[in-house]
Amino acid sequence: MKLAVPDMISPSYFPAIAAIELGMFKRQGLDVTLELIYPVDKCYAALRDGAVDFVGGSSHSALSAFAQWRGAKLLCAQGQGMYWFLVMHRDLGAKRGELASVKGRSIGAAPWVEMGLRRLLIEAGIDLARDKVTIAPVPGAQGASINFGVTAARALEDRKIDGFWANGMGAEVAVRRGIGTVVLDVRRGDGPKPCFNYTMSAIATTQRLIERSPQSGAAAVRALVNTHAALKENVARATEVGKKLFPPEEAELISELIRRDLAYYDASISREFVAGMNQFCRDAGILTGDVAYEDVVATQFARLWDERS
Repeated sequence: MKLAVPDMISPSYFPAIAAIELGMFKRQGLDVTLELIYPVDKCYAALRDGAVDFVGGSSHSALSAFAQWRGAKLLCAQGQGMYWFLVMHRDLGAKRGELASVKGRSIGAAPWVEMGLRRLLIEAGIDLARDKVTIAPVPGAQGASINFGVTAARALEDRKIDGFWANGMGAEVAVRRGIGTVVLDVRRGDGPKPCFNYTMSAIATTQRLIERSPQSGAAAVRALVNTHAALKENVARATEVGKKLFPPEEAELISELIRRDLAYYDASISREFVAGMNQFCRDAGILTGDVAYEDVVATQFARLWDERS
C-alpha cells in the first residue's frame, strides 16, 4: 500500500512518515511505502485515481479531488489545528501578530495551502486587492522532489519573496538563519479565532477502500495512534527518523519541532472541527451547502482514536 504526503522535510506530516519508518504500519499488518507528491491537490488526485491508498495532508484539500466530500473520508488527525506559520523577512521589522505587515508584500504559499492564509487575512480585515497583498507559489517550488518549507526559507533569504506561509520546519530554518520573523502561529493562538479549525493535518482514504478493506482503515488509525504515543514517550525517535530521510540541518531540528507539537498530537476529529472546516471551505468557495460529520469522517474508527494497541 502507498501513503502520499505533499512535503517530506516537515513536522506537519511527520506522524505519517514516522508511522512508516518506526514500523507502526507493519505491526498492524500493513506494508506501506511513502510517496512524496507535491502539491497536496495532486496527492488527493492520486488517491482518487487509485495510485495511492492514503494521504497524509491538509484535510480541507480533499475537496480538490472529491467534490462535496463524495468518495473520501478522514480516518484520523495527525495533529490538531491549522499548522502553518506566517514568516516575514526580518528586515521588514514585522512583529508577532502584526498582520498589517503583509500589505504591499509578496507572500509565498503552496496551492490549496494558500487558502488558509487568504481567508485568515480577510477575517482580520485585510482586503487583498486594496492592500496589494500578493499570495503566489514560491519560486522554485515545483516538482515531485520539492520540500516546500525549506524551499520557501531559501526564497526568503534570496529576497524572491517578502514572506511565506508554510510549515514549522521552514519557519524554524528561516528564524535560525536570521532571515525571518514569525508573525503568525495559529496553533498557539495567533490570528482570528475561527482559523484554528480551518484545516488540520489528517490521514484520509477513500470510501471504496473502507468498504473493501475496513481492517486496513482500522490498522492505519492504530498505526498513527501508536506513533503519537511512541513520540510522546521518547521524542528522540524523531531524530532517528530524520537522519534516515532529511538533510543534516533539518534532521537535527526535527526532534525539537516535534517536541513543540506533542500537545497537538491527538488523533480525534471533533464535530466542532468539521463544522469549522466546512464553514471555511464554504467561505473559500470549495464547498456548497453543509455536509454531515458522518460524511466527512470515518466514524466507525472513532473508538480507536484513544486506544493504543
